[in-house]
Amino acid sequence: MRPAETSRPNIRHDGSPARPFTCVLVANRGEIARRVFRTLRRLGIRSVAVFTDADADAPHAREADHAVRVPSYLDVDAVVGAAVHSGAEAVHPGYGFLSENAGFARACANAGIVFVGPGVEALEVMGDKIRAKEHVAAHDVPTVPGFSATGLSDAEIAAEAERAGYPLLVKPSAGGGGKGMTVATGPVDLVAALATARRVAAAAFGDDTLLLERLLERPRHIEVQVLADAHGTTLSLGERECTLQRRHQKVIEEAPSPVVDAATRARLGEAAVAAARSVGYLGAGTVEFLVSGDRLDEPFFIEMNTRLQVEHPVTEMVTGIDLVEQQLRVAAGFPLELGEIRLDGHAIEARVYAETPARGYLPATGTVALWHPGSARVDSAVETGSVISALYDPMIAKVIAHGPDRETALARLDAALAETVVLGVDTNIADLRALLHDPAVRAGELDTGLLDRRGTPGVPDPSPAALAAVAQRIVDAETPANGSVWGRVGAWRAGGAAAPRTVALEDDAAQVHAVAPSEGDAVVTGGPVEYWVHADGGTHRLRLVSRRAAAERRRTAAGRAPGAVAPDLLAPLPGTVVAVHVVDADTVEPGARLLTIEAMKMEHTVVAPHAGTVRLRTAAGAQVARDAVVATVTPAARVPEASTGSASSAAQVPEPVEGTGAPAARVPEASTGSASSAASSASAPTPSHKETLP
Repeated sequence: MRPAETSRPNIRHDGSPARPFTCVLVANRGEIARRVFRTLRRLGIRSVAVFTDADADAPHAREADHAVRVPSYLDVDAVVGAAVHSGAEAVHPGYGFLSENAGFARACANAGIVFVGPGVEALEVMGDKIRAKEHVAAHDVPTVPGFSATGLSDAEIAAEAERAGYPLLVKPSAGGGGKGMTVATGPVDLVAALATARRVAAAAFGDDTLLLERLLERPRHIEVQVLADAHGTTLSLGERECTLQRRHQKVIEEAPSPVVDAATRARLGEAAVAAARSVGYLGAGTVEFLVSGDRLDEPFFIEMNTRLQVEHPVTEMVTGIDLVEQQLRVAAGFPLELGEIRLDGHAIEARVYAETPARGYLPATGTVALWHPGSARVDSAVETGSVISALYDPMIAKVIAHGPDRETALARLDAALAETVVLGVDTNIADLRALLHDPAVRAGELDTGLLDRRGTPGVPDPSPAALAAVAQRIVDAETPANGSVWGRVGAWRAGGAAAPRTVALEDDAAQVHAVAPSEGDAVVTGGPVEYWVHADGGTHRLRLVSRRAAAERRRTAAGRAPGAVAPDLLAPLPGTVVAVHVVDADTVEPGARLLTIEAMKMEHTVVAPHAGTVRLRTAAGAQVARDAVVATVTPAARVPEASTGSASSAAQVPEPVEGTGAPAARVPEASTGSASSAASSASAPTPSHKETLP
């Protein structure tokens, strides 16, 4: 018998609300596990965590009342066994991992454990995009024009694509989170799009069935939160605007949508409720729609996520409803007793990723030297000392702000991000702040291509305060600890005034600054060579550069021809080489695909920056570190061009500028290890599979 059909009492003998359960295992990790634990603690429910060897010291494993090691978060038998042996009555799957796995729900039921989520039918129908689309269409829910590639040859798919019309979105039928989605703008693109989508789908979901849908022009991605119980109630809790996304991964979400009026909200809600009722849905779910920018009154169903969404906090903040609590109550058989749903004010969420925007938003790894959240709701996966590896999703936190109106919510979110300190690992916080100030974002004029059109940002310039604070830290470290007179005197020379002290610091754009140290309002960690600093609402990594190193870089730059690109190609991210597209000694043209590296839900292809001969430095299946040399493309010899009388490149490389933190002229690096060079030899990454959150 399903748990929702039990007769668990709704009220205790003392008149207080009954606890849905006494012990719940959370089959997840990171910020969502910790977020579920908060509700469990508030309700007085014992919490059980699971963790892998890589997460043995993770915050979620320490925060639960009890924790059990499992080989993998995807190991159904191990997770169910942990629930049974720990005395858990229910399992909350979070999102990602096993949250939409019908086999996991069955295994829980067979073990007498309540699965906090919908029934198996809903998981099976909505977990298959093709089946889901056909199912909801039969219940009068509008769907995007397209076709299933099931049983079709590539030639037949190409013919159907011509009839459907380009551009087309090619995506796996199974799974979610944007994994494997590619765009085909025409017949030439279609061949590569099919190959990529099939490869990622097979690896991620064990099913390479594809669905092709018309790609709407300048669409908005709007989704509706639904709640349903076993007593006949299915509710819409309003919409969320999730249009700001990059490579099908959401970046900023808000509720309500800035363009949805009351009539459109009612229409969206009716369609979402119809989709949920069509599969007898139970619990919290999200029905996703695409809406053309010029036809907001015409929403198209794209899929239903049969779980809690990453962006659920914005709905919680405008409705005042704890969605995790409602999931637990529904799973325990209680009816929904929420009364009239009212939307209060505006809420906006920003996802903080461990990634390097200047390298094309590639995932970053490392140890968090310092973590300090800003003054807003923060759902975090990390704390000071946390290790971020390439094994899991790069999202490390969500920052959520609420206000009486959208303008206030935007301002509060920006302020909270400015206060958020993450030192030791690259993040996208500076890019999020820049996005919040984008005129289109502030005006609410959004579409799903906006972030891609913004391109790859440069490395933010460190502020004078950030530079001076690091310089001061270096000088302080050099001062003798015994407090001798020589340490207190500082720089001096016989018969003259003290020489001004400057420190040469290099930023991530390979720019060298000569800086006078001074105290300031900044947080600094690291040393003795690499330092991280947070000042003026921004975070920067700076490296101490000796005079000898600066001189060597100038000599190297002087010997390089103007416009030349170094032949060594570096791994833009740590990961596994999943494909090699050339062999040693091949002659390649600029842009030729050399090899593909996979990590953190992404496949990243390294391409030739110029024509030449290839020498491979790695092989398929190899693990590579970020900035490891993976290939060399030696250019063909060129006939020297006649001199035009211009100054040589050596003459254009200045000495570091003396000053107190003003940006100096750039001093090029001798290698291609900078953010710009690593990104220039690689194409945009394609989502791939790991044990990840969506």
